[in-house]
Amino acid sequence: MKIYRNPEKSEWPVITERPNPGSDEISSTVREVFDEVRLRGDEAVRDFTLKFDGVDMPDPEIREKELASAGDALTAELRNAIGIAKANIARFHEAQRTPDLEIETFPGIVCGRRQVPIQKVGIYVPGGTAPLFSTVLMLAVPALLAGCDEIVLCTPPGPTGRVDPAILYAARECGVTRVFRVGGSQAVAAMAFGTSAIPRVDKIFGPGNRFVTEAKMIAAARGVAIDMPAGPSEVLVIADDTCDPAFVAADLLSQAEHGADSQVILLTDSPAVLAAVEKEIDSQLARLPRKEIAAAALENSRLVLVRDTAEAVSLANEYAAEHLVIASDEAESISHRIVNAGSVFLGHFACESAGDYASGTNHTLPTGGFARAFSGVSLDSFCKH
Repeated sequence: MKIYRNPEKSEWPVITERPNPGSDEISSTVREVFDEVRLRGDEAVRDFTLKFDGVDMPDPEIREKELASAGDALTAELRNAIGIAKANIARFHEAQRTPDLEIETFPGIVCGRRQVPIQKVGIYVPGGTAPLFSTVLMLAVPALLAGCDEIVLCTPPGPTGRVDPAILYAARECGVTRVFRVGGSQAVAAMAFGTSAIPRVDKIFGPGNRFVTEAKMIAAARGVAIDMPAGPSEVLVIADDTCDPAFVAADLLSQAEHGADSQVILLTDSPAVLAAVEKEIDSQLARLPRKEIAAAALENSRLVLVRDTAEAVSLANEYAAEHLVIASDEAESISHRIVNAGSVFLGHFACESAGDYASGTNHTLPTGGFARAFSGVSLDSFCKH
């Protein structure tokens, strides 16, 4: 990780710059995928799945029999954990339901506002190196609560053509109507245009790598709504001398291991904390199962010594992190000065991973600085008014 000590404000653009490898090449590749899927439909989806995932998938849809048996491959402990997470997510998102509004603006003139569901939604669930069954919960639960008629799920196939059973189990538990083993930009294109096998949807949701994020942006430009740009993942931690450096390091690494293009940043006004966190990162990294991926992400990451908490807050608002952790005894008061962040975790025991899995808040959040203008996914994301 690169270390900055008391950087001048002129250096902030460098500190807040996201890694952006091969963006022109990615854009060109994704546009080619969209053009081919639009012209050739399922044939193009099959070709790109073979090219990018190494799997020939003549029939991408996962049938009810496979969905129904997915839970048999999971431990009772994991099924129970998924149930707890689902309940917490449902409770938090159900509380976001808004009653119909009716107001008389002038004698005899009554205006109203009513919440109605989007009819057809598509949810993208990353597979690849880490199948994110938690994303199924984060997207399908509010879609179900909103009352969406059709919930279409696309997720990449594994090397053998199968999908992680936890993803399938969560999909069935959350009321997903159709599931397809198709990933990457070809999945987004298929949901945007519709093919013989995969239905067109009205709005596409979900996080992903740079190819998926670029695909969603292109889909939006071609008339299909999206939730937000969401990926690659990132976290920024504000920590002072009341923090536990081991916890801070764990929060940083929990995002670094998402992917090689992830980014993590520490802001602290304590030289001792900076040194201790750096040491803890080295120690914990050596024990991570995904240490090669995390190590690659750390090359894009920063440890920053700031002058005081006020400067940390200003720099954090400039960065507009997807996840923001405030590891301080004063976390609550500091949080009131935060205006740009996807999700904020307060104090020493609000680990970012809890939000990613089971606290109830949504983990599909704006990345790349889009937290300046976008919110994370909520019940409203699946509704019109």
